This record gives sequence, structure tokens and C-alpha cells, in this order.
Amino acid sequence: MAEAEVYLFTGPEAGDKKEAIEAIRARAEKANGQLDYYSYYASETRIQDIVAQLQNESLFSSATFIVLKNAELVKGKDAELLASWCKNAAESPNTLILVSDENSVDKKIDSAVPSQHKKMFWEMFENRKSQWVQSYFRKNGFGITDEAVEQILDMVENNTDALKTECSRFFYCMPQGSTVTPSDVEKVISHNRTENAFTLFEEMADSTKSPRQRLESSMEILQKIRLSRESNSVALIAGLSYCFRQLRAWHMLHQKGATPTEVQLKAAGFSGKKNRERYEKASRVWGAGNVSSILSLLAHTDMANRSSGMALEYTCLTMMIYSIIIKNGLYPAEYVC
Repeated sequence: MAEAEVYLFTGPEAGDKKEAIEAIRARAEKANGQLDYYSYYASETRIQDIVAQLQNESLFSSATFIVLKNAELVKGKDAELLASWCKNAAESPNTLILVSDENSVDKKIDSAVPSQHKKMFWEMFENRKSQWVQSYFRKNGFGITDEAVEQILDMVENNTDALKTECSRFFYCMPQGSTVTPSDVEKVISHNRTENAFTLFEEMADSTKSPRQRLESSMEILQKIRLSRESNSVALIAGLSYCFRQLRAWHMLHQKGATPTEVQLKAAGFSGKKNRERYEKASRVWGAGNVSSILSLLAHTDMANRSSGMALEYTCLTMMIYSIIIKNGLYPAEYVC
């Protein structure tokens, strides 16, 4: 009996996940011809609508191909409904790929996906990231200095999808055969960077500015993120939560005046001079106790956004950033999100 074309891809490494999805899509097109392709976020789309789409035949194509992101958010009756379709989809020409940056999803969904169709995509080890960047430039006919590699890793989210996007900019700005230097990185990436959770955190944590200045510039970044194609509050809060968990780890490494070794810093994810400077600055803004309050606030805002939907999303995010910067993570007296 044929297995259902249902897949579960979890973990933080976005680039490898993207390649795996494209490979499955190519196979589906070869088997079925033209596909109706859809990409949804679990926080923004009703599961019953997705299941109905999978159950019904397409009017214009041989099969439907759906990628459902943030699959960890599917719970309760929605999880049961989705799992039920997965278990009975062996004869369906349609494909469903469930994607999550987390390590697991609801057990009902997990058990409904064939074991050989499940894969965890782990983030690259620290010692592989530099090698990956050097290799990517070399394959495309460019050289790059060690300092430039370190600078790129400090400025770009460390998954292969984000790294490919940013590194590819150099191939259009410089002649093939060039060697990329730190000054080139500053010109190409700094002046064209895409705002995201990590650039927002960096601005929020800039200890050289007053709280009011940080709030104003952070709100500008939030507005740019909201206007971008990839605007998604779940991903934004997840990224900020990662940054503050890293800040908590920074405080733990330096508690009671300790000086961590190079090995300890790299093991905790603090490789690169700029990355360490970023968390050193952030540690001056928020103490260990503040970080715990901020992580609680982020979790609260995440749940509030999921329950209230799009209507209050921007208000909740604005209040969250205000509370982090001005109140050091304390809830405002009237936090109604």
C-alpha cells in the first residue's frame, strides 16, 4: 500500500528544510503534472479550510501541494482533524508538508506521519558555519577573508537559507574572482540588511542610547518588519525569545564575576567578536532578573496574539516592546492584549 504524501520537518535549520521541500515538490510535479501550490501559517489559517482543500479535487491541476508552517501551533481538535486526514491520505495525490522551527509537534499529528517522512533539521555546529560560508563563496568564484566571514556570521541569522540570501548579494555587487573583506561586508550587508527579530533585538539592546531613543528606533524597525513579505508575529516573538535566552546564558556564564573561556563561549553560541559585543551591551541594559521577566512577557504576548488573532496583533507587539525597553519586562498596569 502506498504511503501518504505527508511530511513533518522540524528544527531550526531553514535552508536544508527549504531544499528538502523543493525536492519533494519536484517529485510531485513529475508524478502528477501541474500542481496547485500553497503556503500557509498555522496561526493565520483555519485547519478545517486546509483539510477541505486537501480533500477536494483541484479544478485546474492534477494535485494540490501545501506547506503548513508553525505546525507546532496546531493543537486539540485541529490536531485531530489534521491527523485524521493524514492517516487516510494514502490514495490521495495531494501533498502536505508540516514545518516547524521547534523540535516537536502535537503527538496526534506526529503519530499520523510515516516515520520515514519525518526529519529533524538541526542548526549547524559553530565550527561548521565558517566553513560553510567560505565554501559557498569559493563555489561561486569568490574569496573571502576570515574577518569578513566572522562579520557575516555576526550580522546574519545563522541558518543556510538566510546565509545564502545575504552572501548572494556580493555576487551581484562585485566582479567574480574578488576577495570579500570586512569593508565590503559593511557596504553590501549593512546598507541592504533586512530587518528581523535579530536586528530588532540589537537595536533594543543598544546601551549607547537612552531608553527613549531605543524605543523610537525599535518601533521603526517593527514597522518595517510588519510591512515586509515575511511579517509573522509568531516568528518575530520566537526570534526575540531566542535572543533573550542567549542573554540569559550570557549572564550565567558571567555570574559572580566569572570570566568564561573561549571554549565555553563558543559552546554557548557566542562566537565572533561582534556577537559577543552585542550580548555584552545587552547585559548592561537587562540584568538576569529582567531577562526572566522579559521571557515571561514574550510568552504571554505570544499566547495573546494567538487567541486574539490579527486584530490586536500590532497593539500587542507595540506594548511588548515598550514594556521590554521602558519597563525592563514588567507588565504595564493596563496590559489588555
